[in-house]
Amino acid sequence: MNILVAGASGAIGVPLVRALLAHGYTVTGLTRTPEKRQLLSDLGAESLLADALKREELLQAVKGRHFDAVIHMLTALPRGGPMRHSDMDATNTIRNLGTGNLLAAARSVEARRFLAESMILGYGYGDWGEQILSEEQPFGPPGSTKALERHVAGLRTLEEQVFAATKAGWLEGIALRYGAFYGRELAGQMVGLLRHKLPFLPNGGHSVLSWIALEDAASAMIAALERGRAGQAYNIVDDEPVRLLDFFTCMAHIFAAPEPRTLPGWLLRLAAPYGYIFLGGTTMRVSNAKAKQELAWAPALPTYREGLKWAAQGWDE
Repeated sequence: MNILVAGASGAIGVPLVRALLAHGYTVTGLTRTPEKRQLLSDLGAESLLADALKREELLQAVKGRHFDAVIHMLTALPRGGPMRHSDMDATNTIRNLGTGNLLAAARSVEARRFLAESMILGYGYGDWGEQILSEEQPFGPPGSTKALERHVAGLRTLEEQVFAATKAGWLEGIALRYGAFYGRELAGQMVGLLRHKLPFLPNGGHSVLSWIALEDAASAMIAALERGRAGQAYNIVDDEPVRLLDFFTCMAHIFAAPEPRTLPGWLLRLAAPYGYIFLGGTTMRVSNAKAKQELAWAPALPTYREGLKWAAQGWDE
């Protein structure tokens, strides 16, 4: 099977390309950066050079090619993660405009399957308490503020476009709603976050989030490629939602970084409004039961404890 991966040189794209090649797939990575073509070549993949936000350029790049499936993993997040609302603007644009362009490219190359990276934050920022969120939960509800709505709207629009193409009958679209990422490719960024940008956690670090290791995220994508049902979304998270204080304290011990401290939420909100929302104002426990049942998938790193230890192995600062 011939696969086109948009975002193949990103943090999750690299382990995904490795996994696809290991499973015997032929992989072509789409990148807008000429320097990234060598990375893709070193991984064993082909490459196409085009900007997914420029429709005609993208269609010209894939002209005359055939792919069985297109995987949409494009984001444009700053190194170290988004700390302000403006840090999400480029990714929101990709989820709106870029998704439509990639769908047009998928139709041009006669791809049958289209898999897209979505996020559990599309369920809506806020404190969900002890509720376990499944795919039955409404996705992409209007945000509580205008600033938050544009982030949720990006995820909502991404999925709506994919499922509209599926309903039209010319594509089998699937969305994977990932938890917060961590892994070897992100270890340096996360340790830097602890040392420089995140010495403090709001709300006493008691907010809860569901996470997923990059390698498990990649294996879930392959499972969805092979066994996912068209028109479906799947939560891709590990087995144990965790308090942010516990996650970052565990990471600090494993990577010999400073432990996070806590601050009142109102104070950190002034310094990093989006970072506060993500790290302190949102609590969500998400179920992966549907992915386990329908995709025959389970995380090889079932909790953050195993995952962070694995990420530290062979990591060289």
